[in-house]
Amino acid sequence: MSLKNHWRILKMNVQLILAIITISLALVFYTIGVFSERRSGSLKLRHLGFFGLGLVFDSTGTTIMSMIANALGPTAGIGLHQVTGVAAIALMAFHFAWAVYVLIKGSQKAKQTFHRFSLVVWLFWLIPYIAGLVVGMSH
Repeated sequence: MSLKNHWRILKMNVQLILAIITISLALVFYTIGVFSERRSGSLKLRHLGFFGLGLVFDSTGTTIMSMIANALGPTAGIGLHQVTGVAAIALMAFHFAWAVYVLIKGSQKAKQTFHRFSLVVWLFWLIPYIAGLVVGMSH
């Protein structure tokens, strides 16, 4: 194997590790946001911060994973993992925007019941996260 191929493999391994770390940080931050909001009984600015960090880290990790996939060449098609991953990021972005709206203009009741929506988004987000683990372990 040439030095160029060794460098390419090393670069992909570093990218993969970085993607795994960022997506795992997304899980940590989003989980803290969802469950601390639920525990506090009302949506607060700090919860918004955790939602935002989760979204940023998930988007970053997903972008890195996409770069790796593109470097490996054409794929057989778009699978469940890709579809649910894109849907989860879109749902997280909507969740974040809705949280901003609720914090600024929402009623006290809306702030107290927002956690129901947060839990649904978090549960949906777990689908591509777990699918990514399964796909990763199968290779």
